Amino acid sequence: MMKHIMLITLTLLFTITPPLRAETSDENRLERAYAKEFAFLKAQKEMLKKRLKEVEESDAQKIAKAQREIEKLQERVIAKDLRVETLNDTLLNLQRNVESIESDTQLIESVVMQGNSLLRQYGYQLHLDPNNYPKTLSELFEVSLKKADTLSRVRTQKGTFYLKDGTQKAGEIIKVGNIASYGVANGVAGALVPAGGGQFKLWDQRLSAQTAQALASGTMPELLHIFIYENTQKEVADKEEKSALDVIQSGGIIGWVIVGLGLFGLLLILLRILFLSTASSKTMTIAKEVSEKLRTQGREDALNLLKGRRGAAARVLKAVVRNLDRDREHIEDIVTEALIHESERLDKYGTAIMVIAAVSPLLGLLGTVTGMIATFDIITEFGTGDPKLLSGGISIALVTTELGLIVAIPLLLIGNLLNGWSERIKDEIEASALHIINQYHMKQ
Repeated sequence: MMKHIMLITLTLLFTITPPLRAETSDENRLERAYAKEFAFLKAQKEMLKKRLKEVEESDAQKIAKAQREIEKLQERVIAKDLRVETLNDTLLNLQRNVESIESDTQLIESVVMQGNSLLRQYGYQLHLDPNNYPKTLSELFEVSLKKADTLSRVRTQKGTFYLKDGTQKAGEIIKVGNIASYGVANGVAGALVPAGGGQFKLWDQRLSAQTAQALASGTMPELLHIFIYENTQKEVADKEEKSALDVIQSGGIIGWVIVGLGLFGLLLILLRILFLSTASSKTMTIAKEVSEKLRTQGREDALNLLKGRRGAAARVLKAVVRNLDRDREHIEDIVTEALIHESERLDKYGTAIMVIAAVSPLLGLLGTVTGMIATFDIITEFGTGDPKLLSGGISIALVTTELGLIVAIPLLLIGNLLNGWSERIKDEIEASALHIINQYHMKQ
């Protein structure tokens, strides 16, 4: 199109520009020439418009066609994307199904192996077919149900068991399902308990002998004296009775320290009770005697009476009687000073008892920490497979706390009671001294 336009333009230029050497034409000729050129240009213009319109229509058709093709391609892409998403979902579901099947397969294998291991104890051996688990499971359940039916009955079989002294006896063993057994031999009958390794031993012959004999004769007694066990491979041992010494020993060194402090605190309590009881009983007696002497005989006789007496009350009253001739305020100061001096004796051992009561739980806590450290050391070295290895550290942890509280609680209670008793004795001595002072001054 651009080539046509350039060609027309050049033609017009050459046509309009006449040669210099041509002669000048007249007006008519020039007008006709211009009219001819104008008509030619107009025709070219119309032709170009038509051509432009055709080109635009052609381009529009091509663009529309291209757009339709693009839309079709977009639809195909969307369809492909949907197909991909559908396939991804299908693949994900298939993967989940595979994982579920693998998990179910592992579960079935575990059940079959456990069942086979359990049945092997009773002499059964199943053949595991990985390609036919339904058949294997069917056989497993069939054999298990038969064995469970057999084990759930009361049955009698020949066997041996041990007495408590270790003697082996041969006789009949009556099985009650798979949870209890009775033994009957020559003159011996009773409930049996596992002795380890599949063996049995006689447990309590007195209570279970009649039950064992009744079952051996084929009758079911109304009351069963029975010992139920779980595993015949693990021995059932008699529970050992622990003495107080065994409990203390299980607490280790800290346990003995706590017990020693407790005994020492008990000794201090006994001494303090003896001392306070003596002081309490003498206070009122001495006060009455001194008051009577002052009333009937005088101050010197009362002072002579107090010189032959001992104790806190006698010493305080002696100081009071010796200074009765002084003014009242001075005598009261003397009473206060004497009571302060005697408080040290009346409070004797009280602080020590309270200190022991406070320290004992702390020692128990120290034992708890020590026991737990020992337990964790054993776990680190040997693991947690054998509980007996852990019992030592746990015993120290628990027993020391128990001993600490056993020592602390009584000492704390009794110590506070004795402190209160001591305060009452001080109050009685002070009241007796004030009574004598008042009596003397009223008499004067």
